[in-house]
Amino acid sequence: MNKELRNKLINIAKEKIASHDPSHDFEHALRCLTLAEIIAKDEKTDLEVVIPAALFHDIVNYSKNDPKAKYASDESAELAKEILKNIKGYPKYKIDNVGIAIKQCSFSKGIIPTLLEAKILQDADKLEATGAISIMRTFSSTGLMQRPFYHPKDPFCINREPDDHKFAIDLFFTRLLKVGDLMHTKMGKKIAKRRTIFLKEFLNELKKELKGQ
Repeated sequence: MNKELRNKLINIAKEKIASHDPSHDFEHALRCLTLAEIIAKDEKTDLEVVIPAALFHDIVNYSKNDPKAKYASDESAELAKEILKNIKGYPKYKIDNVGIAIKQCSFSKGIIPTLLEAKILQDADKLEATGAISIMRTFSSTGLMQRPFYHPKDPFCINREPDDHKFAIDLFFTRLLKVGDLMHTKMGKKIAKRRTIFLKEFLNELKKELKGQ
């Protein structure tokens, strides 16, 4: 993809992505773009699909506890396709693949992507759910959802099933610590491995602090 078209897509994403949720804002899209480009270049696949898919995958976003959240990826895919149809110079025959990549990106739906570009986008998006940035995003969403940081009697889900709708730390056990096992690409696995080590260090420190150490 040429630089002019890439910059145009970035500017459109900046204009259209809402800023009410810092965990799914324009900066999240840019981080996903960076990761997706790194992985796509390693996989030698189509950046003209990967770039718009990464930028627009969360262009429609609802709070995680909103009943409409399950429709966000489908709505984002359709809006992305409409945007690309109106961009001069973007190859129209690639638009459907952008839509597929966005629809297959969803973590919560448990979708296994069939398209390579979708696998790359899903890896990039899931990498945002591990490491230091995932901790920041978790507690940003926690503020919006007004859920407690942790279960007062069993913070680390030793004797109960984790419930990430009720407690922030539970998300580590339902999602953040599992990301590395869900990667599709070699580069994704490499990055996730390092980030997961940091998550475990964070939890170990938290355990000490909750004991008053």
